[in-house]
Amino acid sequence: MDYAAQFRRETRAFEIAVRRAAEESASDGVPLVPSCPGWSVTDLMFHLGSVHRQTMRVITEGLREPPGGFDSASRRPPAVGAGWPEPERAPNRGPLPGALVDWFTEGATALAELFAVRDPAEPVWSWSREQSVGFWQRTGTIEAAVHRWDAEHAIGVARPVERHLAAEAVTHTFEVMAPARRAWRTAPAGQGERLRFKQADGFRIWVVQLDPEEVLLNQGSGCCEVELTATASDLALFLWHRISTDGLGVRGDASLLDRYFKLVPPL
Repeated sequence: MDYAAQFRRETRAFEIAVRRAAEESASDGVPLVPSCPGWSVTDLMFHLGSVHRQTMRVITEGLREPPGGFDSASRRPPAVGAGWPEPERAPNRGPLPGALVDWFTEGATALAELFAVRDPAEPVWSWSREQSVGFWQRTGTIEAAVHRWDAEHAIGVARPVERHLAAEAVTHTFEVMAPARRAWRTAPAGQGERLRFKQADGFRIWVVQLDPEEVLLNQGSGCCEVELTATASDLALFLWHRISTDGLGVRGDASLLDRYFKLVPPL
């Protein structure tokens, strides 16, 4: 997958959604983001732009240790862009400064260019077991797509995540995000629950087993207690705690889908 091209498309769409939010709500203040409780569109832009700049720092400096001030429990980077409103003071609903949008665009453009020229195998620090530039290329693109959806959802025009990227996001969720989320939050031990996630617009199937300490993907045999069938985009958005199962295909014990978020707490 050409992550640099996907990242460029998603961040451009994010910018368009934010500018539209600012224009349509000039007198009322920027809208809140329903899928990111307590944040406005301004807060969301500041968060994503800060992450982009910290990612650039990790790659360009070839860091092998966490950046100074990095909070591993929340993945929050140090404050970037002095003077801009920070998520801790959210929600910021005043007029969206045009300079903040320009700041975001500058960072997103620079990171897309960096993604395009760096070797995915190049070793650098990450908060995951995968210590490489490729981790940041994939993670950054998925996060951009999810937050693009957040921004569009805030103004009522949310479009699905591109199918192939969404399928990557599902795998990434189970292989990377789920173990990390269990480590960062207080989570009960799994009891061997087995869940099947089936792609309705493709042929991918993910079988997940939640053991006491591990999240196992496509391992072992046996029946699953629940199956969720949906498009790759809806599966990814569900797993990122953006949408419910309403309108999706559920077979078996639906309560296990709720339990999943107790075993794998949302960020």
